[in-house]
Amino acid sequence: MIQLTEAAKRFGTKVLFENCNWLIGPKERVGIVGGNGTGKSTMLKILSGMEQLDHGDVSAMKGIRFGYLPQEGLTLSGRTVFDECLSTFADVQAMETEMTEAAHQMGEVDPASEEYAILADRYHHLEGLFHSRDGYAIESQVGTVLAGLGFAKEDWARRTEQFSGGWQMRIALAKLLLEKPNLLLLDEPTNHLDLEARNWLESYLREYPNSFILISHDRYFLDVTVDRLLEIWNKKVWFYPGNYTKYLQLKQERLDHLKAAARNQNERIEQLEAFINRFRYQATKAKQVQSRIKELEKIERIEIPPEEQTIHFSFPQPKSSGRVVAEFANVAKSYGAKPVFEKVNFLIERGDRVALVGVNGAGKSTLIKLLEGSEPLTSGTYNLGHNAEPGYFAQDQYKELDPDSRLFDDLISIATNRTQTELRTLLGCFLFGADDAFKKIGVLSGGERNRYALARLLLAPTNFLLLDEPTNHLDMRAKDVLLEALRRYTGTLVFVSHDRYFIENLATKVFEIGGGEVRVYTGTFADYLWRKEQEANGLISAAATVAAQVVVKESKPAKRVNPIKLKQLTDKCSSMEKQIASLEERIAHKERELAVFQSAEQSMRLSSEIDADRAALEKLVADWELAAQEMQAVQA
Repeated sequence: MIQLTEAAKRFGTKVLFENCNWLIGPKERVGIVGGNGTGKSTMLKILSGMEQLDHGDVSAMKGIRFGYLPQEGLTLSGRTVFDECLSTFADVQAMETEMTEAAHQMGEVDPASEEYAILADRYHHLEGLFHSRDGYAIESQVGTVLAGLGFAKEDWARRTEQFSGGWQMRIALAKLLLEKPNLLLLDEPTNHLDLEARNWLESYLREYPNSFILISHDRYFLDVTVDRLLEIWNKKVWFYPGNYTKYLQLKQERLDHLKAAARNQNERIEQLEAFINRFRYQATKAKQVQSRIKELEKIERIEIPPEEQTIHFSFPQPKSSGRVVAEFANVAKSYGAKPVFEKVNFLIERGDRVALVGVNGAGKSTLIKLLEGSEPLTSGTYNLGHNAEPGYFAQDQYKELDPDSRLFDDLISIATNRTQTELRTLLGCFLFGADDAFKKIGVLSGGERNRYALARLLLAPTNFLLLDEPTNHLDMRAKDVLLEALRRYTGTLVFVSHDRYFIENLATKVFEIGGGEVRVYTGTFADYLWRKEQEANGLISAAATVAAQVVVKESKPAKRVNPIKLKQLTDKCSSMEKQIASLEERIAHKERELAVFQSAEQSMRLSSEIDADRAALEKLVADWELAAQEMQAVQA
């Protein structure tokens, strides 16, 4: 269908890729991967004809239809959502109009006339085309796609300009899916989709009748949709059969094979050079020396591409909270006459990693805001646990940043105990290069500012993190850094993410939000999906899968507070909290020392000391908890 020959592309003085040869046939399912700025989006634009090659050729089969979805920036207006999607079938609707006119004309002429015969032939020809395009089902097709992408039926009649940018991109995606071009080109199509819409899109693409090429930073999405990977790396294009998991395996195998071949080649080169140097001036060996010189000249040296640096960043651990971090009892929340939650009960304990799932608009962001305290309850009780300190990352967190401050200066202001190298490493983790460090926050795009706000939050995390869509605008490398940091995080976490791989590798509880309820599922995301499948098949009841909810105990008559006992316990807790903070700082300091390798002996010593300190910290926190509970009991 389309072919690239010796293709090369530059961006300014930077070479994105060169010597690319690629033949795209029918029913291709290709994913494009690579770091930010390597040329993935540029490749899609070249295939769609929006950009030209700097070298080489691109040729396409005559009559091929392309459909291109950019990451963002599309806006639609002037029609309802349903009519906008229906406009995709303008030619089919024109056929229907012509058929209607032909039928009307046939009713007005003599059936025995030549004119009638011509009209009848035209009508039957149009009817055949109309049936081949499934013309009688176009409205049903539009409804199916809109429902799959998360549009409620009442939204179909709303005008497109009433929708936000993310929903505008969904409408554009819906139009492309309905159009069914020969080659569908999708740049981050899951960016604006919730989990349910992603699952539907995965199923749709598996049944897609033509070719598609997509860019995604969602591992699971790539695993279930594509059967070939194209990687842009080190100015070259590499092809791998299979899905993303297979690509990781094959890439490592290719690199191992390349290293082994390079080792063998280097050994042969050393042998040849040793022979040449030893016998260069002996007349009896002249022929053998010349033979080896020629062999040496013919060897095409194997180049090992530079390995991608694996970045590890040690985030400071927060101070400990009490066992119970947050408790909802009969909580309700509504906006005017619109209810969001009713009679919600749950308990979040220290160390929980809670994933909030549900369709867009179900109330995930609202629940996070209630936990953070920026939204008031309509009714019910919310108890924030002892020493629990919420830290909130919103989808538009960048609005809280000072636009006139430079990134590096802003980081230094909140992390005085970090070295410049550590801060540069942190910025690199979140895709900010050396030149970006001294940019003003105000010149960054919305996605870049959100990315920076997330890095800033994790530099000094609280013990109760509330993250709303932290994986947006991150590539796979940055997601891995974030995932590793959060898995090592010792506080409590509640988060919203539409990246299934991220959820599966982080969540220890799942809160399903919908219909005004919050249903609590203990276990991993895989456990949650299994239980939902069992419920759907009627094998277990919904009630049997839901974790026990918080039982609101009846209040007892108040007892007289013993002020002396209370003072002793307060002082004891305060002293222990200072010891905990000191011990946590000591551990953090040793972890920073361990991150800079000096010798094996020092690394072993520091590791041993850190393990001992952590054990002491665990015992101290347990003792503090008992004292805090006793103090709360006296107060109650």
